[in-house]
Amino acid sequence: MDKLFTAPDGRPRCRWCAAFPDYVAYHDTEWGFPVTDDRRLFEKICLEGFQSGLSWRTILTKRENFRAAFHGFDIDRVAAFTEADVARLLADAGIIRHRGKIEAAINNAQRARELLAETGTLAAYFWRYEGQAVPGFRATSPESVALSKDLKKRGWRFVGPTTVYAFMQAMGLVNDHDPGCAIHAEVAHARAVFQPPTAR
Repeated sequence: MDKLFTAPDGRPRCRWCAAFPDYVAYHDTEWGFPVTDDRRLFEKICLEGFQSGLSWRTILTKRENFRAAFHGFDIDRVAAFTEADVARLLADAGIIRHRGKIEAAINNAQRARELLAETGTLAAYFWRYEGQAVPGFRATSPESVALSKDLKKRGWRFVGPTTVYAFMQAMGLVNDHDPGCAIHAEVAHARAVFQPPTAR
């Protein structure tokens, strides 16, 4: 099957973003570009956990609702959530109302605070696991397996190797744009000039 599709602007793109019109902007401006902002990294790993068993479009269409419900994924604020916040979130029709995933996001904020105390920045920790693209489709990588294992050891939840690999793809830790995709070269350039953060 062809791995590319031609968008209305005539440029080839990764076939997965042909599924829905709102995927194209996400694919072109976010997916695969390197990210160092801790709040964005935390948001994404939480949203990937919420996606587990669902489509990314379900999460993407609710992303602004998630941001409002989780106070912009401010790590300190989410870490301080109480059972009253869990009840509030379970009643919020704008997000995925799954107790286990909600509680995992709160737990992971608490674990993120521990990582921040250790490394100074989540970005420095996550970028230790930067990977390289390989031909063909894959749902995990050696790096995502290693990162998942270490996160679980640190007490994080909903961070299996597949979830973590999707996080890595989106946050630029690997460039999984098809080589024939119009955005592949843009991401490759962004990664080439990118300086991975180091622990403070």
